Amino acid sequence: MNLGIRAHDVKPLPFEELVKEIHEEGFGCCHLALYRAVRDFPVDTAAMTPGLAMYMKKVFEKNQVDVAILGCYKNLANPDPAQLAEITESYKAHIRFASLLGCGMVGTETGAVNTEYRYEPANGSEEALQIFIENLKPVVEYAEKLGVIFAIEPVWSHIVCNGERCRRVLDAVNSPNLQVIFDPVNQLNAENCEGHEDLIKEAFSLYGKEIAAIHAKDYRIGPDGQFESVASGFGQLNYSLLMHYVKKMKPHIHVTLEDSVPENALAARDYVLKKYEEA
Repeated sequence: MNLGIRAHDVKPLPFEELVKEIHEEGFGCCHLALYRAVRDFPVDTAAMTPGLAMYMKKVFEKNQVDVAILGCYKNLANPDPAQLAEITESYKAHIRFASLLGCGMVGTETGAVNTEYRYEPANGSEEALQIFIENLKPVVEYAEKLGVIFAIEPVWSHIVCNGERCRRVLDAVNSPNLQVIFDPVNQLNAENCEGHEDLIKEAFSLYGKEIAAIHAKDYRIGPDGQFESVASGFGQLNYSLLMHYVKKMKPHIHVTLEDSVPENALAARDYVLKKYEEA
């Protein structure tokens, strides 16, 4: 696998120094959320020109760091038509930028049926799923035109909250350019986390062929029974099982750490590498 980190989880640095730091910490790729990681020049839609993409591509190539995922985490089920139109245009801008940056994919989560992008029970409804599918289709069609992979990431509190709904989206959109970012912890909560091994097995069975990248973090249950997301190796996730599937099915896949901080990122890196070697 090619192990990386979210660029905004590295200590804050100017862009060129940031990419150099990612390389020097032993990571071969990164998850890049432009507005969270880049602080020394504008990265809004107006700034996302071919020139900026090519400049950034050279910096990443110089430091031998792949851009595994260009993140654009906005709500494709936003019920406000004006906001939805703006969100769709933002996705298209990221797709254009990704085509020139040479990154693996544009990544997104799967929305909520409100403008605040928050959990509510209606996110799990059939109506919500159909809204998301219909709003996703034109974005994926645009990605097809530019030869870019567009990847969705299931999250328990969002519309695509489990493996079955993920499979339904993939089948409904029916595009080779629509893939999946698998983050097992994002599909867990205090009620279902004890079944996380079955969730991992189900994912690779239901949509394993579409898994294009993996987010690596961990979880634990605090003394008060509260579910907490933590850095890899600091929780209870069965990494031996996850790495078994990675090693067996996904050679050289991009795997990016999440929920690390500069103080524990290297420990998380070493833990995941160790579990991969043992798998």
